[in-house]
Amino acid sequence: MTRIAVAALGGTISMAPGRSIEDGVVPRLSAEDLLGELGSRLPMEITAATLAGLSSSSMDYATLARTRQWGIEQIEAGADGLVVVQGTDTLEETAYLFDLTWPSDAPVVITGAMRNPSLPSPDGQANILAALAVAADPRSRGRGALVAFNDDVHAARWVRKTHSSHVETFSSRPAGPLGMLAEGAVHYFHPSPPRLPVLPGAETVDLVPLLESGLEDSGELLSLVLKGGARGVVVAANGVGHVSTGTAEVIAAAEVPVVVASRTGAGPTFRGTYGFPGSESSLIRMGATMAGWLCPRKSRILLQVLLAAGVGREEIERQFRLRGDLDS
Repeated sequence: MTRIAVAALGGTISMAPGRSIEDGVVPRLSAEDLLGELGSRLPMEITAATLAGLSSSSMDYATLARTRQWGIEQIEAGADGLVVVQGTDTLEETAYLFDLTWPSDAPVVITGAMRNPSLPSPDGQANILAALAVAADPRSRGRGALVAFNDDVHAARWVRKTHSSHVETFSSRPAGPLGMLAEGAVHYFHPSPPRLPVLPGAETVDLVPLLESGLEDSGELLSLVLKGGARGVVVAANGVGHVSTGTAEVIAAAEVPVVVASRTGAGPTFRGTYGFPGSESSLIRMGATMAGWLCPRKSRILLQVLLAAGVGREEIERQFRLRGDLDS
C-alpha cells in the first residue's frame, strides 16, 4: 500500500476562531484534525505530524529545515511521498526552497487553503485530498517540489500567489500548470524534465533584502540596505531589468551580490537589448546578476541558499543562469 507522510505547519487551513469573535482565527488544528476522515477513505497509509503552528508570514528556515529532515526520514523509512500543509502567504517560497534542496525523487507536495474551516465552503480538505493524490502518483516522482491547489498541479519554479483572497489564487503564468486533477486522478500535461542538481539545505540564512524599483528611485534605500550589512540584495526591477541611474550607481559600487529580477510578474530579464544607464546590459557590466525567468521572491530564496552554502560570485552567476534560463 502506498504510504504518504503529511507535515502540518499551520496557516489558514489550520485556523479556528479564538476565544471571542473579535480575536479572529488563529492556527489551532493539528495534522490529525486537518486529515479528519480522509485517511480512512483513501487506499493509502498516512503518517501525519504537526511540526509547527505558524502563520506562513512567520515561516522561517529553521522550521522548514526541520520539516525537510522529517520528510527525508519518512522517505528513508518507506514513505512514497511527502505532503507539506502550510499557509499560502509564503507557500510559493516554501515550494521553491524544497525544490532547490529536496534530495529524493519522491515527490514533495505543498498545499494549504484560502478559506479557514469556520467559513462556508472551506477549501482545505479538498486541497489536502488533491495533494495526497499527487504525492501518491508514480508519475510525480522526479518532478521535485509541486504545489497542489484548487485541482491544479504547479511546478515550484513557476507558481505564484496572484490574489489576496480568491481560492484560484495560484498561477504559473506564463508557463501554465503541469497538470490537474479530475475525479480524484492526476492528469499531467507534460513529461517530467530532468531535475537540476540539488543544493544544500540551510537552517539559517543571512540578511538578503528584496527591494522594488519605482518612480523617482534615487538608490538611497538600496545604499542604506547595503550599509546596514546585507549579504546580498535582490532588486525587483522595472520591465526587463531596468533601474534608475541613481540605483545603477549604487549597484556598481556594491561589494555584495546584487540580483536583478523583473517586478512584472511574468517574463524574463533581458541581457543585451537596451544600453542606457540602468539598463540590463549596463547592470551586467557593473557586476549585477540577472535572474532570467525567476521572479524576485524565488530569486531571493535562491540567493539565500547559495550564500548559506558559502559559494562565490562566479558560482552565484552560474546558478542563476542555470535556474533562471527557460530551457533549463
